[in-house]
Amino acid sequence: MRTVRQMMNEKAHRLLSIQPEHTVYDALLQMAEHDVGALIVLRGEQLVGIFSERDYARKIILDGKTSKLTPISAVMTHDVICVDPDRTADECMALMTEKHVRHLPIIENKAVVGLISIGDVVREMISDQKHTIEQLEQYIMS
Repeated sequence: MRTVRQMMNEKAHRLLSIQPEHTVYDALLQMAEHDVGALIVLRGEQLVGIFSERDYARKIILDGKTSKLTPISAVMTHDVICVDPDRTADECMALMTEKHVRHLPIIENKAVVGLISIGDVVREMISDQKHTIEQLEQYIMS
């Protein structure tokens, strides 16, 4: 199974982030523009949270708040579960399942270097299984 680092190297990725004092509306605009489901929240270079579609649904809509007036810091997830780039897709899937999260920031040398989504992990696992099936079919045919 490949590592997060290997997955990142093949994926055209850019780290999308927002500052905690920006509004939820600002975050939603950026998420829509880049077709992503979450943003890293940074104060300078320091990770202080993550804001996701789930945060919006549960902490804005259901609480009756307005996205144009609410700062990200008021609704972001503060306790962010992170991984290092040497974790495997299997390890990420297990962690995401156990912690009920869909996005994992990738930390290397105390800096955020990327973000992996559940979709990225599922694609990797499907690719790995497809490769295994092809190898087994070749073995059976020979």
